[in-house]
Amino acid sequence: MVMLELIKVIIYGIVEGITEWLPISSTGHLILLNKFMPLQVSAEFFEMFKVIIQLGAILAVIVLYFNKLNPFSPTKTHLQRKETLSIWYKVAIATIPAVLVYKLDDWIEANFMNAFTVALMLILYGVGFIFIEKHYKHVEKMKTLESLTYQTALFIGMAQVLALIPGTSRSGATILAAILLGTSRYVATEFSFFLGIPAMFGLSTLKLIRFGFHYSLEEVLILIVGVLVSFLVSMIVIQKLLSYIKKHDFTVFGKYRIVLGIIVLIAGFL
Repeated sequence: MVMLELIKVIIYGIVEGITEWLPISSTGHLILLNKFMPLQVSAEFFEMFKVIIQLGAILAVIVLYFNKLNPFSPTKTHLQRKETLSIWYKVAIATIPAVLVYKLDDWIEANFMNAFTVALMLILYGVGFIFIEKHYKHVEKMKTLESLTYQTALFIGMAQVLALIPGTSRSGATILAAILLGTSRYVATEFSFFLGIPAMFGLSTLKLIRFGFHYSLEEVLILIVGVLVSFLVSMIVIQKLLSYIKKHDFTVFGKYRIVLGIIVLIAGFL
């Protein structure tokens, strides 16, 4: 692999690590990046690569939240173990809608993976974030993961399905839905992180199986570097985002989405 291609992969990993957790659409950014700085790989490999580098991002969640998500930790009391299992039960329930519609992924990708759709979703959810932060600023009934109801978890899971549409942002759809349903920003964000674990692992596994396991040495290196960089960047971004939302809202991300949506629209026309 030439040094230029390696630098490109590192940039892709950085972009994925940042945009996967911020509600600004990692897909939208990767599509835009691919317009101006395409990797010298087949279209099939790139489609798989876009999903696989998400594994690095989700591994960061597992590392950072290992103790919180581990129901078998010997340091936890019986009550704490029950609360941890409760989180996993809610994640499982919220994952059901995605499992039921996973076969739509290829159809949606074939019909909606274009600049116009990405731009439209970026702008639509950008407006949504600004509107929600303006009108639902103090509507918080669930301020802890323990107070998050199973019904609310299911509705958040339904919102996650919308992320199949390119440009929506999985974290954007789930966080927006959670805030609308009455959770605090912190709970909405954390639950979105946890909900990404089965969703991303499942989608990555499907992409790997469909692509097959016949990789060149260069392709293996691309995957390893992309995943590793995504993991390292995600470790930083997740902690920074949680610190940020303790004092700020999501309005800035809504404005950013609108600007990016306009840029993607222009790039699509060009």
